[in-house]
Parts: sequence; structure tokens; C-alpha cells
Amino acid sequence: MKNIVVLVSGGGTNLQALIDAQESGKIKNGKITCVISSKADAYALERAKKHNIKTRVLVRKDYADSVEYSKDILKALQEEKADLVVYAGFMIILDELVVKAMPYKMINVHPALIPSFCGKGYYGLHVHEEALKKGVKVTGATVHFVTEVCDGGPIILQKAVQVHDDDTPETLQKRVMQEAEWEILPQAVSLFCEDKLEVKDNKVYQK
Repeated sequence: MKNIVVLVSGGGTNLQALIDAQESGKIKNGKITCVISSKADAYALERAKKHNIKTRVLVRKDYADSVEYSKDILKALQEEKADLVVYAGFMIILDELVVKAMPYKMINVHPALIPSFCGKGYYGLHVHEEALKKGVKVTGATVHFVTEVCDGGPIILQKAVQVHDDDTPETLQKRVMQEAEWEILPQAVSLFCEDKLEVKDNKVYQK
């Protein structure tokens, strides 16, 4: 049984999707053992507590720089014996020292079809605002391994979502979460925990 540690910064809707998937048996050979938040008032912490999941808080602004913060995040992950780290609305870009210590053991869900609308500055509603500005007909979500390059790691799963003519960034964000993010994030977590993912030449293959 693999230990899953989830990193959060906000409301925790993706965390809730993972908790729901775990409780319904969709996540095999893995269990969420700890939720670590970058903010003390993140509602995601309440979600974890309701389901008796251990929580820890490491507030980013308490640290002088990214390196010092990242060192403590890594220390916490090691203390929790994390086999898999999931970014679920975690708004901090960690120093590469964390990724280097846990290669292909960290995954993130991004609310677009990478390589579109990704990289630095593309988070939250910004992603959907840009998608609508561009007039794309299809968007979606991507689960990928975290590497030193922001949103640049090998892609595990993607799911497309139709864009409607009357969409606002808010309605599109909600549909992408419900139809894509909340489905493919638990799927990717389960595949990892079942040892069904293999990375070759920056591509992910299912065994």
C-alpha cells in the first residue's frame, strides 16, 4: 500500500475528488496519509480532517525564499514516507531540489490540454480566460509528472472538454473540473499506485 501525500493551497476540490475515489475503491494499492497546505486557512485542510486524514501546514510566506521552503517541504514528505506526491491546487512552484529527490513520484493536474495554456502564469482562472480569448473549441485537463520545468513533465492522462459559445471563465473552469480533472486525477493516482506507469524518453506508457 503506497503512501499518498497531497499538497494543497486552497479549497481542495481536487483533494475531495481523490478522497471520494479512495472511499469508493477507485484508488487501488494507495492511501492518502497526509495533506500538506501552503496556507493555514485553506479549506482543503477541513476536508482532510473530516475524513480523519493527517494535516500539516507549511506557510510559504514564513520562509525567506523558495529554497528554504522547499527544503522543509521535502523534509515533511520524507517524514511522511511519501511514495507519491500529488499537487491538488498547490500554488507554489517548489525548487528543483524536491523533484530531484523524488523523480517521477510527483504528479500535478493542469486545467488545459498541455502544451496549450501552460507554464508560468497559467493557473486557476487565467488558464480558462486565455482559452476563451483564443477561441478554442476544445479544452480539457492533463495529469503529468512534475519536473523542473513548470507544466513540462511527461503526460500521464488527458481528457478533452467541449467549450460552449456562452462560456465564461467560471463556467468553463467548473466543467473542466467536473468532466476532466476529477476523473483523470484519481485514475492517474491509481495507475501509479498499481505500478502501471513507465516513463521512457519523456513519454509515459501504461504497462
